[in-house]
Amino acid sequence: MTPNVLAGPGFFGGMFEVPCGYNKPVLVSSCDGVGTKLRIASAMGKHDTVGIDIVNHSVNDILTCGATPLFFLDYIAMGKLDPVLIAEVVKGLSTACQQVGCALIGGETAEMPGLYHGNDYDLAGFIVGIVEKDDILNGQSIKPGDAVLGLPSTGLHTNGYSLARRVLGETASAMIMRYPILTGSVGEALITPHRSYLADLKPVLTEIKGLAHITGGGFTDNIPRTLPPGTAVHITKGAWEVLPIFELIQELGNVADAEMYRVFNMGIGMVIVAEPAKVPSLLKSMPEAKVIGEVTADKGLGRVTID
Repeated sequence: MTPNVLAGPGFFGGMFEVPCGYNKPVLVSSCDGVGTKLRIASAMGKHDTVGIDIVNHSVNDILTCGATPLFFLDYIAMGKLDPVLIAEVVKGLSTACQQVGCALIGGETAEMPGLYHGNDYDLAGFIVGIVEKDDILNGQSIKPGDAVLGLPSTGLHTNGYSLARRVLGETASAMIMRYPILTGSVGEALITPHRSYLADLKPVLTEIKGLAHITGGGFTDNIPRTLPPGTAVHITKGAWEVLPIFELIQELGNVADAEMYRVFNMGIGMVIVAEPAKVPSLLKSMPEAKVIGEVTADKGLGRVTID
């Protein structure tokens, strides 16, 4: 909790006092779910990281607008309430919220027999953040010649699991499989939590023109969401290290490059657009960042091209 929480879990509604110090405060919200990564969690019997996933995913989504998180609410539904499982999930939620300075203000736990069967459950989250109106990131100043940078992901994050499960399996025995390309088991690679980029980007937001969180839809669907009309982005393969788990999925599943970059983040969790003059200071502030492409004029070949 934070001092701004006036009523949290247990009451019928959460209350949060908007912080002072803003001239034109704008609230930014987002709602999402963990998706079929929950099948991996169930196969491994490990549920303390999926809460981290949904919080960090949500934080990154509103961060693309320049917003800092204020509070978070969760929704957990299952066929029969399992207090141990719920406690594990909430532990992850609480840990992630504390790490980003966000209040876990409430939520809902629903028992829904007949809709969920066995150990099936669903987890979703709702976040509200704040940004000064004059500091909103909307990408409108992006123009051809601007640089495109990327911050590395920790794995699949929370997207692409339907394809990953089809290729690698989703049983307990599939999760303990080991391949030479991986440093651990398949399950360990797949369950790795979604990374938050708040700590990396908050100090440099004033130097950035636009951000794209690489989630469902990969590069091809997410980068255009921050681009103004008439612009496109060219991505250079080999500018960063593609994580081994993606190489394994592509090889075993015989998945085409275009499909891989449409479904997965391929090792880049957040894309940053900035003017070239800002690149040296950004790389100094964020040593993990890589220059992965540039903004071009839209010539009708697709908003994102990857060579």
